Amino acid sequence: MDPRLNIIVVEDNDELRDATVDALRQEGHEVQGLDCAEALPEQTAWRRIDLMVVDLNLPGEDGLALTQRVRAIQPGIGIIMATARGLSTDKLRGYASGADIYMAKPVSLEELCAAINSLTRRLRPDAESAAGLTLDLGRHILGGRNQPEIYLTSQESALLTAFSRVAECRLESWQLIEILDKDGAEDPKAAVEILIARLRKKLMLAGCTELAIKSIRNWGYQMTAQLRLR
Repeated sequence: MDPRLNIIVVEDNDELRDATVDALRQEGHEVQGLDCAEALPEQTAWRRIDLMVVDLNLPGEDGLALTQRVRAIQPGIGIIMATARGLSTDKLRGYASGADIYMAKPVSLEELCAAINSLTRRLRPDAESAAGLTLDLGRHILGGRNQPEIYLTSQESALLTAFSRVAECRLESWQLIEILDKDGAEDPKAAVEILIARLRKKLMLAGCTELAIKSIRNWGYQMTAQLRLR
C-alpha cells in the first residue's frame, strides 16, 4: 500500500498549522496548509485531495459548515476534525457534519499521524486484501485478477472511487445524484439505478462472483466488493 496522501490542513493558528504541515510532509505526504475555508482550491481540484485536517474555530466559514459542504460534494474525502471543543455534544455535531475522526486539542503530532495512518487503510486498502480488483484512476480501467481489463466511463470511475473512500462503502441516494450530476435528469434516482446496473455488470466481468453493489431500502447503496485505487 502506498501511504502517500494529498492532504489539506485548514488551521488559522499559523504556528500550529506550520508544525502540522511540516510533520505530515516528513511522513511522506503531499500537504498544503490553509488559514481559512475560503482559501480552499476550486472544486475541480478536490478529486485530487485524499484527506483534510480541519479546525472548527475558523474565521469566516467555520469547520462544521466546511465539512458539510465538502462531504456533500466529494463524499470520498477523509476528514479529521482537530479542535478545542471537547464536549460530547460537540463531537456528535462533528460526526453528524461528516467527520471521519474527531480529535480534541491538544493533539500530539504522533497521535494525528496515527489517526491519518488508520484512515489511510480505508482510503487505500492493501492490494492483497482487495480481492484482485484494481481501478486505474487516470485511465478509468477496472482490472480483475486473471480477467481482461474493463473500460469505465468517467462517471462509473467516479462512483467506484467514492464508494471505495467513504465509510463502510455506503452512499445515500442524494450523494449519488450529486456525484453523478443527475440533478437535472427527469428522474434522478432512476438515472442512478441505470448506471449502478451497468456498473454491476462490469464488476462481474472483472471477476466479482457476488452482487458487488447492494441497494439499501429507502436509503442508498453499499459496495461490497473490495477495490484498490491507483
